[in-house]
Amino acid sequence: MWKIESDRPIYLQLVEILQQQILAGVYPPGGKLPSVRDLAAEAAVNPNTMQKALGELERLGLVYAQRTAGRFITDDRERLEQMKEQLAAEQVQVFLKKMSEMGLSRQDVIALLERAEKEME
Repeated sequence: MWKIESDRPIYLQLVEILQQQILAGVYPPGGKLPSVRDLAAEAAVNPNTMQKALGELERLGLVYAQRTAGRFITDDRERLEQMKEQLAAEQVQVFLKKMSEMGLSRQDVIALLERAEKEME
């Protein structure tokens, strides 16, 4: 769940991981996030680094803080769906660019996807 790599800033990786978990429903809309210390311990990172990541999630509108109660996931389901679609579209673009760089045509990519889908069934 917390796969941190050394090639990019840790807090950005934490933002991405938490964002994916929120959009996947691991932390449901309106739900309370664990404390900074608990999340940091779970991810095996410094609490200040986790704090920075959570601040970025607040800036993105995925999380909000209640002064004495902690942090909560937004209950704006429309915002969550928009973010999910945006992230998915970005991943599709990255995938298609890589396939194009490998010299695969649109039809080749579609055939690969159909084969992969059948293998998952």
